[in-house]
Amino acid sequence: MTQGPTLANQLLVALPALDDPNFSRSVALICQHDDQGAMGIVVNRTSEYRLGDVFEQMDIPCQDDALREQSVLAGGPVHPERGFVVHDGDRQWDSSLPIADGLFVTTSRDVLEAMAGGDGPARALVALGCAGWGAGQLEYELTENTWLTVPADAELLFATPLEGRWQAAAGRLGVDMMHVADYSGHA
Repeated sequence: MTQGPTLANQLLVALPALDDPNFSRSVALICQHDDQGAMGIVVNRTSEYRLGDVFEQMDIPCQDDALREQSVLAGGPVHPERGFVVHDGDRQWDSSLPIADGLFVTTSRDVLEAMAGGDGPARALVALGCAGWGAGQLEYELTENTWLTVPADAELLFATPLEGRWQAAAGRLGVDMMHVADYSGHA
């Protein structure tokens, strides 16, 4: 099977008709997409944890109270015990996967140690869990009108408040989610 266009570095924006509680009103950054499937991180939902909880669990000392209070995202229902760091910059860590120029997802401890020590990436989102789609599953869901695709951008990922990301991402296409029907169909 040949790979079509990749959806990596795209945001999936859940349409109101998507009633799966894991993804209702979610925005997911697609980190990897190939003919085997796709992996992404939900970037607009907080978990019950703070970054300080993660540091304590991993025995990583951190004296930066503001960093310790940073929300940890609920990145998706797959591997909820595993941490993912979406970050910018040109430095790569032990297990960095490039998403786009200057945008990475890293799963190794070293990036968290660097963050706690004040030497981490300038901007980062930490998430527990990810979202996964099997081969062809995401493409099928796109034909079912459950998602919009929007090019990812650093402002939306790192500067837009979490509660505004769903509407802001759709707004990049000129879509106001408050005016979109909460059911889908085909003509």
